[in-house]
Amino acid sequence: MIAPTDPDLLFPPEASSRALARALYAGVKDLPIVSPHGHTDPRWYALDEPFPDPAQLLIVPDHYIFRMLFSQGVRLEELGVPTLDGLPVETDGRAIWRRFAEHYYLFRGTPTRLWLDHVLEHLFGIDEPLNAATADRHYDAIAALLERDDYRPRALFERFNIEVIATTEGALDDLEWHRMIRDSGWKGRVVTAYRPDAVVDPDLEGFSDNLDRLGEITGCDTGTWAGYLDAHRKRRAYFKEFGATSSDHGHPTAETANLSDAAAQELFNRVRGGSQDERERRLFRAQMLTEMAKMSLDDGLVLQIHPGSWRNHSPAVFQKFGRDRGFDIPTRTDYVTALKPLLDCVGLERDLTIILFTLDETSYARELAPLAGVYPALRLGPAWWFHDSPEGMRRFREMTTETAGFYNTVGFNDDTRAFPSIPARHDVARRVDCAFLARLVAEHRLREDEAHELAGELAYTLAKKAYRL
Repeated sequence: MIAPTDPDLLFPPEASSRALARALYAGVKDLPIVSPHGHTDPRWYALDEPFPDPAQLLIVPDHYIFRMLFSQGVRLEELGVPTLDGLPVETDGRAIWRRFAEHYYLFRGTPTRLWLDHVLEHLFGIDEPLNAATADRHYDAIAALLERDDYRPRALFERFNIEVIATTEGALDDLEWHRMIRDSGWKGRVVTAYRPDAVVDPDLEGFSDNLDRLGEITGCDTGTWAGYLDAHRKRRAYFKEFGATSSDHGHPTAETANLSDAAAQELFNRVRGGSQDERERRLFRAQMLTEMAKMSLDDGLVLQIHPGSWRNHSPAVFQKFGRDRGFDIPTRTDYVTALKPLLDCVGLERDLTIILFTLDETSYARELAPLAGVYPALRLGPAWWFHDSPEGMRRFREMTTETAGFYNTVGFNDDTRAFPSIPARHDVARRVDCAFLARLVAEHRLREDEAHELAGELAYTLAKKAYRL
């Protein structure tokens, strides 16, 4: 039998602190989920069709899963991950599931194991461990449930008690699925977020063609700097029509710049013409973060910066499988120097919200918390990606609270494509935060009534406020 979720999961071992953590958690565990940043597919909510087989739902799209299996010698083709050249990969969901089940032991001690056990137990009612011997029983049970109407996307959205969820679309997306959701009359709140990387990063394939397409969509002359900026403004306004309250920027670094109009125009001309100078391309990305921040002052979109990932670290895997296939690796990230041009320009603006994320935990106490602890425009995003784990969340609180406090952070967001795991991820965050607050009370650094108030704010209120939801 799978051991049911222990009521004291992730709570302190010491009795009095554990009792307080339980009480804090009881007050927040059933709060609605606010998911202000993520990557679920809006077509799920638009079409409300049954999810595919268990493997296509839980394994094939989840890079947390297939990067671990690949590290132990399982080929991505065996997990059904499609290739760019269309060469055959495994398409039998049961075969993929069996291979996954045979290797499930690899996830012992990882957050992926926490999330998946939660999904199997709470969503699918499975009460025995997943392994090679139980794989087919698990598969059949999940597949049967996925055929039911109460396991369709909208029904699960409501069962998960999701108040609002943000998806993320590129600047060239027509937002067809969001239009369909809006026109359907369904009451679930699904909003978009503006992700302009494809028309901001000269290193991305098809950059010049993307700028041409941006001009076609907006009617702006994207051959000029002024027209290019106007095109962004139009797209941002269009995204706001479909509920967007934020933009999202996945840059390699946090570098920003604040060039004069003349210098920016000259730089744009060189980059638009296909400059091969890596320094110019880097400077253009840096300038565009500052331009996006200035636009946020005008239109109110919250600016999210997700820097510090060396994406597609393996050229061989990238060439065979394309982007987002699990070979993204954290890098060292500088914030104090990199953000200074942007902060000199807009950092003191009280009506601007810039949310900083990091994959470089060494920057929490040294750079990020001190910056967010003084600049009115800055807030700290939660432990992200490689660090959205119990240990990562604890370290985040320990290294940022002393300098930035709680109110310069923005609660939790799940940042996931794995829709069934969203309740599990929020549950883990709520448990970790309640344990942290209980420790502060035990150490006489916080009153118990304050801890109860903070627990609700960390689980729910701060995210709504920060993302203007």
